[in-house]
Amino acid sequence: MHYRLTLTQMLGSLDPPAGKTFEEGFRHGSMSIELYRPYLQDLQQPHLQDEIYVVATGRGIFFRGGERVPFGPNDVLFVPAGMEHRFEHFTDDLAVWVIFYGPEGGENNSNLQA
Repeated sequence: MHYRLTLTQMLGSLDPPAGKTFEEGFRHGSMSIELYRPYLQDLQQPHLQDEIYVVATGRGIFFRGGERVPFGPNDVLFVPAGMEHRFEHFTDDLAVWVIFYGPEGGENNSNLQA
């Protein structure tokens, strides 16, 4: 199992114009880490697990549950399982680390601030 990922290594495995927009780096239990690089528009659908995005490169607007916020490099974005979300109006160099974790349906988020 890999224990270290680099942005350069992961970017080399993607080809967004050809449709390869994400690559899983590794998985452990319920947790997986991917690199995601949408091309022209973000077509993703809500996921079964909670997820964290760490913006490696690029800027744009992040839509999450009816709210839109600007984002840039080194920002961290959280999306609970099942919530509609997407990257909008993003630069061509957008690349984000995606960390999926926890059970399907997400963890108990009753104490989480929206």
